[in-house]
Amino acid sequence: MELERDSLADVVMRLKRAQGQLGGVIQMIENERDCKDVITQLAAVSRALNRAGFKIIATGLEQCVAQGDDPAQAAADRAQLEKLFLTLA
Repeated sequence: MELERDSLADVVMRLKRAQGQLGGVIQMIENERDCKDVITQLAAVSRALNRAGFKIIATGLEQCVAQGDDPAQAAADRAQLEKLFLTLA
């Protein structure tokens, strides 16, 4: 299943934000910041990545429902998306 580029613009924005946050975490470690602060920021990066992944899956599900022309293919796509969802859960 391929997703439309336009529908993933929000995901790209989330990933770029996470990329910046991860750079900040690396800098915090290099600057020997407090462990608590580093972990807090690392958790924020993790949540941002999870949200991006869930958004990709949600977008795929929306497209499966909208494109329901081939029921067998739609079922296969949904099964694949379910597996991907479980890898993030």
